[in-house]
This record gives sequence, C-alpha cells and structure tokens, in this order.
Amino acid sequence: MAVVTTGFFDGVHIGHRKVIKSLCETARSRGEKSIVVTFWPHPRNILRQDADKLRLLTSLQEKKDMLKELGVDEIVIVDFTREFSRLTAKEFVQNYLIGKFSAKLLVVGYDHRLGRSVEGEKNDILEIADSVGIEAFRVGALTEGEHTISSTVIRNLIETGNIEKANSLLGYNYPLLGVVVSGKKIGRTIGFPTANMQLYEPLKLVPEKGVYAVKVDVEGKRYNGICNIGCRPTVDNSERITIETHILDFDEIIYGLDIRVEFVCRIRDEIKFNTLDDLKAQLEIDKKKAKEILK
Repeated sequence: MAVVTTGFFDGVHIGHRKVIKSLCETARSRGEKSIVVTFWPHPRNILRQDADKLRLLTSLQEKKDMLKELGVDEIVIVDFTREFSRLTAKEFVQNYLIGKFSAKLLVVGYDHRLGRSVEGEKNDILEIADSVGIEAFRVGALTEGEHTISSTVIRNLIETGNIEKANSLLGYNYPLLGVVVSGKKIGRTIGFPTANMQLYEPLKLVPEKGVYAVKVDVEGKRYNGICNIGCRPTVDNSERITIETHILDFDEIIYGLDIRVEFVCRIRDEIKFNTLDDLKAQLEIDKKKAKEILK
C-alpha cells in the first residue's frame, strides 16, 4: 500500500517541496510507503512542443537525489514516450498508480495535469481518483508577490540573471555540474586561472551571461569563487558560451575532475575590455566583491 504523488518536479523548488512534505507526512501517519512517480525525458522533448528551447533546472540524477533527501521512500522514473502520452488520466491512475504501485492515496499539486484529455470524460484528478476507488487531495499553491511559484517562473529568473530571487524560490543555490576541460589558459597569464566547465547535462539551464559570486565543490572540498558566463569578448569574442570559474585561494591542476558550481549572486554584466590589464583590474574588483558576498 502506498501514498503517491506524480509530476515532473523540475527544480524540486519550494512549491514542489510543499507537496513532497505532505506526501511523506501523510504516508508516515498511515504507516505506508511514500512514492514519487516522475518522468524522463521531459514531455516537451517527446511531443515537440518548443523542444529546442527547453532547458531544465535539474538533471535526472539531481532530481532523484533531492527527492531522496526530502525523505521519499521510493522514486519511480517512467519513460515518457509517445505511446505513454496517449494514456488518459483515468488509464494512468488505473494502470500505473493502482496497477503497478498499489496506490491508496494520491497527493497532487495545485496545477497538476495528468494524461490525455478525452472529450466527454472527466479530467479533474480528484474526481478521477474517486471514481476508481482511491483517495486524493490537492496541496495549495505557494505564492511570491503576484506570482505563483513554478518551474517556469524560476527559469525566467535565471535566464535574466536574477539568481538571488531564483535561489529563494528554489530553496537552495542554483548549481551547475560538469567536468573541468582545458581552455586557452589566458586567465593564468594575468593571475586568474580558471576552471572551464563542460556540463554533464546538455539540457541544463545556464544562467544569463555575466560574472557571479559562486561556491565551488572540487574533490570533496568547498571553495569561494567568481564565475564568468559568456563569450569572453576581451580575448575571444566567439558566439560559443563558456563557463569559467576562478577558484579563490586555489592553484591546483584539476583537468578531468568533477566540478560543481553554486550561483549565489550576480556581480555584473560581461564587459569587453581594451586590454588584458584592464580585465585584470576589473577581476580584482570582482574578487573583492565576491569575498564580501560569500564571507
């Protein structure tokens, strides 16, 4: 017997966490298992709904890790295919939630949508659950000012550089995870060596171009740093976006190693400087400001 919730949960933000908290507390009070049924890949990738523009707040592994940390007993990943997308809400509840997971109670978020709509059939999840003999209740929305907290709102904040606001709605600092790859090593010549990151999840949303104060995890240790996202107009000015992090008080060779960068605050726009000396002078200012932010 289980208490189940279902959704994509991109970002596992504070609105999602309200649902997950309700799921886990309800399951514990009933002496039953808590199960999150989620999907991969994102439905927009399969249904071709602006798939080229879709960027994600969390990779599949990040999502699973965060749900586990919140106390969920079991996380089930359903392969979202075109065939699966043709299921009605009632078929999904019957075939999956009841048939596969023995769901006795369904917890859903305020904007939950489930299954393909069929003319003449009910599409309210609470009514559908009741019609097939399981309990269900809806968790209310969380709001921030005029906006209801959602993955879309958070993506828009990150895309426009408002990382501090995005972090407050996520409930944690937005991270990127990747491997350190070799760059042109120009930063090293001016006393600011950088770790160039290649993302592990190609669909992960990259913040707006600019310079950020960041926390950096390398080889099990945490450091402060400044990260530049952009086209490096002073030294390169290509169209390719790079993610370069200068780790403060650190001078080790880490090519090929994992690196995790948490974005804390956006310091400034990316700027084209006339000389490398001008760039170095600005980086000294950025470094000082980052230290003040991160202390």
